[in-house]
Amino acid sequence: MGNIGSILTCIVFSQPTYRKSPCAMYFFASSFSQLFTFNFACLTRMLQYAYGIQIINTNLWFCKIRFYLFYILVAIPRYNIIMATIDRYFASSRDALRRQWSSPKLASRFIIVNVIFWCLIYIQVIIFYNINTGTCQYQTGVYSIFFSIYISIDSGILPLVLMFIFGLLTVRNIHQTKKRIEPATGNSGKITKKDIQFHKMLANQICLFLILNVPNPCYLVYRTITLYTIKSPFRLATETFVSNMTYVLIYLGFSLTFTNFIISSQIFRKEFIQIIRTRIFRRAPLPLTTIGGTTVRIPRPNDIQD
Repeated sequence: MGNIGSILTCIVFSQPTYRKSPCAMYFFASSFSQLFTFNFACLTRMLQYAYGIQIINTNLWFCKIRFYLFYILVAIPRYNIIMATIDRYFASSRDALRRQWSSPKLASRFIIVNVIFWCLIYIQVIIFYNINTGTCQYQTGVYSIFFSIYISIDSGILPLVLMFIFGLLTVRNIHQTKKRIEPATGNSGKITKKDIQFHKMLANQICLFLILNVPNPCYLVYRTITLYTIKSPFRLATETFVSNMTYVLIYLGFSLTFTNFIISSQIFRKEFIQIIRTRIFRRAPLPLTTIGGTTVRIPRPNDIQD
């Protein structure tokens, strides 16, 4: 489900309709990185818990590399979505100088910087992760406290704050634009239909993040607080179950990205149908046109209707 959804999302966002949109570029980068999340991080966890292959708890370097890549592959798609949220704020601004920050050229640079940044930040995992009492985990003591606080900020608090602030600012920009009387000679700063649908897709993606990503950093904080507490076998088993479920929720959030987009956006659905028409049924593509600043496809009579 996750792989298929990510591949389909990448295919849709690579179509001409979306090719020059910075927000679509962030969505594409997020979905592309999710492919690596599913096929490495999720796969290794499945091998460990479903098939009892415990290489992660027996091989030190695999332990370090696995969690290093896990944190990177979770952070990159998450912060691509955050950058898409910030892009929507700039794109919806009435200020021409601010709108210049929403451009394909800058989006490409930010996507690359995002990858490099998290690769550097999580080098700490290679240094401080070890196999303790048969379990691959971060070192106990001061670093465990630091890392739990850091993860709660990086994975929980900071994304929520950024999404909330820029989400509200975008809503304010949209309301200001709707109230503004546009001059008859131009469309500067006008919100297009595609922009509105991007906002819906982002809003739903933020809701998915709130519900499915926050439990994991909360659990890590709890685990650190109770690190030196004597626990019964039942409590330990319960904590292991809860820990696994928080990671399952993270993967589930990534898996639902395609479902969110196809439900939220009419243009996305049309592009998806267009791909099915041309690549599966080998029918001629629908012609592109620009209406009100939005590039769309013109349906022919008897075509599939949304």
